[in-house]
Amino acid sequence: MNAIPVLLDHLVLATPDLAATVAEFTGRTGIVPVAGGAHVGLGTRNFLVSLGGSRYLEILGPDLEQPEPSGSRPFGVDGLDAARTVTWAVSPPDLDAAVAAARARGYDPGPVRAMSRRRPDGTLLEWRLTDGDTAHPSGLVPFLIDWASSPHPTTAPDLPVAPLLELSATAPVPDDIRPLLSAVGVELAVATGPVGLSFTLDTPRGPVVFG
Repeated sequence: MNAIPVLLDHLVLATPDLAATVAEFTGRTGIVPVAGGAHVGLGTRNFLVSLGGSRYLEILGPDLEQPEPSGSRPFGVDGLDAARTVTWAVSPPDLDAAVAAARARGYDPGPVRAMSRRRPDGTLLEWRLTDGDTAHPSGLVPFLIDWASSPHPTTAPDLPVAPLLELSATAPVPDDIRPLLSAVGVELAVATGPVGLSFTLDTPRGPVVFG
């Protein structure tokens, strides 16, 4: 079984139909994701499931209660025709130092920007992250995130848990991806195949694989 990256913060399962994907996840796993909150101005919202410890799964899709955003929704949501694991995030001890180190190793994770959202209970979450849309188009190289003093999403009340058993990736030329992973300080099993991420959860209905 492949090792789970030490710095893993969360996985992003993006979908063009958030309600349908949450229902499908529940049907396959027996676990009901909880509402995370809206990304105001970006046209998306999310549902969450803990992966154990300070790791979580973010199911992200269009927020039909928001006006159409002025630009594209994050993580290529507008171009999806089905749910897909589009990328992942790691939380280094020092975000700015990690960005500088990656650039020194020949890989630019993208600009750092601030974001926030409110949980349904009113708690404000604030974080800084590198731009996951522009860092690497494959999504196989994680974006970097820093929650600083903000509550972490895994502290949400009644967050269900589906322990992460495995995370892996495929790429046409794995040796093109491995140095980029190393540049941001992580290791991930990458096999030869079409570009893709997959993960396996331990659920009440047994191990379930998502791609």
